[in-house]
Amino acid sequence: MTDEPLVRVDDEGPVRWLTLNRPQSRNPLSLAMISSLHSHLDAAREDDTVRAIVVRGDGPAFSAGHDLREVREHRSDADGGVAFFEKLMAACSEMMSAIVHHPQPVIACVDGVATAAGAQLVASCDLAYAANGSRFATPGVNIGLFCSTPMVALTRNVHAKHAMEMLLTGELIGVERAVEIGLINRALPTDELEEEVAGVAEVIAGKSMHTLKVGKEAFYRQRELGLDDAYAYTSRVMVQNLLADDADEGISAFIEKRAPQWRDR
Repeated sequence: MTDEPLVRVDDEGPVRWLTLNRPQSRNPLSLAMISSLHSHLDAAREDDTVRAIVVRGDGPAFSAGHDLREVREHRSDADGGVAFFEKLMAACSEMMSAIVHHPQPVIACVDGVATAAGAQLVASCDLAYAANGSRFATPGVNIGLFCSTPMVALTRNVHAKHAMEMLLTGELIGVERAVEIGLINRALPTDELEEEVAGVAEVIAGKSMHTLKVGKEAFYRQRELGLDDAYAYTSRVMVQNLLADDADEGISAFIEKRAPQWRDR
């Protein structure tokens, strides 16, 4: 056991870095780790000084997924582990969903292996950047446990054929392939990764938070709709967005050739 926090929190200006902090065990998404990460996401949601969030892992892995030792231990529960497994899956799903529904953009910064629920975490983030040499997999099929919940995030980011290939083979893919299939945005040399991610986060942090919140919510909602319904929905979003103070300020600043002064409303 260690007194170190499960998730380390560091603020760099308007960017909050959340670091999975169990490097010796490859940052497993145990129930406690999931709960800690979720609580820090909730705290950032209520903090107006936080304008972008980065999730990373300490050590040689981003996250190896669920803690299989924890899972195995609960097989000896009176109910065979049913209650714990239900609690674990619900907590993980709620945390992943919280990232998608989070008002601030969430960026994955991957240096190392991200597998199973770790790959799910990468896919759940709005953006993802990885160091050269990082690898990704949904390897549950190799241990008789299909990656069904990681599949939800994976299939919403990766084309069906590519997602099925990962899910059915369980094999690791490199960063070039991860970029090619859309799992991550970009691959970078290790010594450039955090600087690049910080730069992207700072650019995002300079935007109107009201606008980002509206846009992020609309992005995820419209892609679940048919074409006509998506246009109808986003047209309503645009009308409401045009009525916002920051839209008025942004348009005026553009016309007047000056920097906008956001009020985040």
